Amino acid sequence: MGFDRSMALASSALTALIPLTILIGALLSSFSDYDAADRIIQRYGLTGQGAEAVKSLLDPAESASASVGLFGSLFLIISVLSFARASQRLFEQTWELTPLSVRNTRNGLWWILGLGGYAVVTGWLHAVLGGSKLGVAASVCEIPVSVVFLVWTGWTLSAKRIPWRDLLPFGITAGALTALYSVGAAVYLPRLFNSYSGRYGAIGAVFAMISALFAAMFVLVASAALGHEMRDELDRIRAGDRPSDDEVRREWNSVVEQARSRWRTTREQVSSRRRSKDTKEP
Repeated sequence: MGFDRSMALASSALTALIPLTILIGALLSSFSDYDAADRIIQRYGLTGQGAEAVKSLLDPAESASASVGLFGSLFLIISVLSFARASQRLFEQTWELTPLSVRNTRNGLWWILGLGGYAVVTGWLHAVLGGSKLGVAASVCEIPVSVVFLVWTGWTLSAKRIPWRDLLPFGITAGALTALYSVGAAVYLPRLFNSYSGRYGAIGAVFAMISALFAAMFVLVASAALGHEMRDELDRIRAGDRPSDDEVRREWNSVVEQARSRWRTTREQVSSRRRSKDTKEP
């Protein structure tokens, strides 16, 4: 369930963010020296084939016009709203809410504007504080911004059906894990881009992006599930509803037995592969 939801979010994000990045880069380049591809290359220290692939993917052709036609604008709006609805379903499923689908489009549009603002603020933090290779200072300063944005995200996309206090455990968990992911991505993504670009050319940058987005979306999905459970547990503690010793013992024994069963299964699979390998060898 978590992997499926993460992949769905990553796919929607990729479909929305690449054309949106190209459009914003084309518009901003008319007023300043902003270049979306250069920002990504500098942010993650890409070199060689990885940098060339990002340039080929995000830089519009020199002869291409920066204007966007009716069909392109319609596709961009649909793809971005699709990402908003995919994020909306994450909160509806985690908090077991009635799906609103397109009825929540207005809140989805507000969230898209907020996402743009969040991207600008975090990008500015990394541009100002990202002097080191890992960008630890920028990632730490990014945590409170992420917490506020993620709590607001859940409140907005749920059509205010989830109180912001109930979203605090999710926001704090996701903000901290997102900062850790940002530091790890600074180390891993350059290798990922260079590896995929060396194999597949410019399309390798797309494969690297979908892999990076999947990891980021998995962090959000896991944080939503963990935050929801933490909130439920806090509510039970406040209500004085604590499990008995027998119930705790049964749950612990169940966890231990599941771990032992998985260990036995893994050991049997490894032993079977070794026997098969020994049989094949002369």
